[in-house]
Amino acid sequence: MATTNNVTGLGSNTFLQLLVAQLQNQDPLDPVSNKDFIAQLTSLNTVQSLDGLNTSFAEMLKLQQLTQGANLIGKTIEYTPTDGGATATGKVDSVTAQNGQFVLTVGSDQVTLDQIKSVQ
Repeated sequence: MATTNNVTGLGSNTFLQLLVAQLQNQDPLDPVSNKDFIAQLTSLNTVQSLDGLNTSFAEMLKLQQLTQGANLIGKTIEYTPTDGGATATGKVDSVTAQNGQFVLTVGSDQVTLDQIKSVQ
């Protein structure tokens, strides 16, 4: 499973491959010191931990967006339509997930959470 860390752009699998390549190609007369090897393993562990945190934060954000959207059902919102027209107002009928983003149905419009200007 090749995961990419959004912060550094270095995936944990890539990091591990680089570490193994370094160990395979080291000078046998001047091997990597234990201190350097432990530092590299610590870096690998840090990359894997950050990948896990990013996944957890993404899941938490999805849950928060779903909760926000569900709390708006039945409420009247003011929003900017996707066509860039004048601000519109309408009652939220439902919430659905589309392409990883939560979308509110307001009449015949599909409104994302970032289009909302106010809740009445």
